[in-house]
Amino acid sequence: MTTVCLVRHGETDWNAAGRIQGATDIPLNESGKQQARECRDHLQADSWDVLITSPLSRAKKTAEIINEALQLPLIEMNDFAERSFGEAEGLTVEERKHRFPDGNYPNQETRTALNERVLKGMARIQQTYPGKKILLVAHGAVINAILSIFSEGEIGAGKTLLMNACLNNIEYAEEKWKIHNYNVIDHLSGIKNV
Repeated sequence: MTTVCLVRHGETDWNAAGRIQGATDIPLNESGKQQARECRDHLQADSWDVLITSPLSRAKKTAEIINEALQLPLIEMNDFAERSFGEAEGLTVEERKHRFPDGNYPNQETRTALNERVLKGMARIQQTYPGKKILLVAHGAVINAILSIFSEGEIGAGKTLLMNACLNNIEYAEEKWKIHNYNVIDHLSGIKNV
């Protein structure tokens, strides 16, 4: 059985301000680095085979901090870079509602294209690391797309608010991906489950 723990990157200043990041490469803030350390401390209780990360710095730095304790091969995969939100990037919720009241952001990556990209990445993981335990550090829209696809729309995109540095565990068994749990934040200080 292949298992994947999807880790959302730690907080950035844009996360804290409610600004949508997308493909804009925003670094972790101090809270985000602390969240990554708390992930590291929690995840080292298990054994893992490989650590995969999005190439964007907020995910990569989260992965590097986690890897301080694990010392795993660190692999970047573009398939798990955050969805581009086009002209909405950098805007708060209020600004997005004002400028794009229909919710359609010019020049954004379509949901279909995002889903195809992350499915390709998940297939590559299953083919390359069958039976392994994998950590995958990615982004909110990417993880929500994965959760939505594998839950057939019950959770994920448009339904689930993922906290920074949350853990989401999935496994490949009986020829399909299954969700074990999602948005796990018990390992984070100062955050309560809602």
